[in-house]
Formats: sequence, structure tokens, C-alpha cells
Amino acid sequence: MTEIQLRIAKKEDCPRLMELIHELAVFERAPDEVTVTLAEFEEAGFGAKPVWKTFVAEDNGVIIGMALYYIRYSTWKGQRLYLEDLIVTESYRGKGAGKLLFNRCVQEAHEMGFNGMTWQVLDWNEPAIKFYHLYGAGIEVGWLNASLSKEQLAAFNA
Repeated sequence: MTEIQLRIAKKEDCPRLMELIHELAVFERAPDEVTVTLAEFEEAGFGAKPVWKTFVAEDNGVIIGMALYYIRYSTWKGQRLYLEDLIVTESYRGKGAGKLLFNRCVQEAHEMGFNGMTWQVLDWNEPAIKFYHLYGAGIEVGWLNASLSKEQLAAFNA
């Protein structure tokens, strides 16, 4: 294995990023939950009003991991970096790519002057929880995720 390199994602990386997103969905036991299309994903990251930014980890020119974030505003805390996904392809887990990506996000939050960084972790993902505890991260309990789908939004407005 060569040295893992980090860089900012480019539009032409999106097909590979979508592969990683699907790999994460399988890992998280929700393979059918990814509904965003490649075109929607590209537009959201590289269109007229980009809403996300991604750091990619490469080994020998192949993307083996990613950290996708966006800016979140908390009425209690102010601007924060929201780490949506930290993904390392299975064959590279435990080899330092995740740490490099996470550290880069911490650095980004600091450089941008954000008031902190937030993310989610599944309560059964013990390796990730242990990893985040190494940083001294607080992991909250008691909050439940809520959402409406595109179809539910459309039905409400019908």
C-alpha cells in the first residue's frame, strides 16, 4: 500500500462516491434507503448552489474513502460542520484512512471558524464509537431522527 493522499472531491469523482455511499448503506443495514440519483448528487455538490463538500482519500489514484460535510446552523451553538458521512471501503478499514479524513474535517471546522462539529453514529457501531471516543467526542442519547420523504412532501402539498 502506498501513502494515502487526501484531496477535495471533483465532479468526476461522483460515480465512485456514490459507490461508497451504497457500500455504507449496506454496512448500515439499509441498502434500499439510498434514493438520490447520480445527477441529483452531482448537482447538490457541483451545481449552481453547492450544499456539500467532500474530502477523498486515495491510494495509488483510487478513491478508498470519503468524508462529506455541509454547514449546519444551530440556534444554540451557531455554525457547525456537519459530517454527513465518513466512509472507508471495507478493505481499507483499520489502516488509517478514516483517521486522516476525520482529522481533515476537524481541521476544516477550525479553519472555517465554526463553533464545532457534529455527526451521527449508529448505536451498534462499536468500532466507530470507540474511534470517536479517542477524540473525546460526546455521544448524545435520547434524540430520535425524524424525516419526511420526497413522496410525503409531495402528498402534503397535493
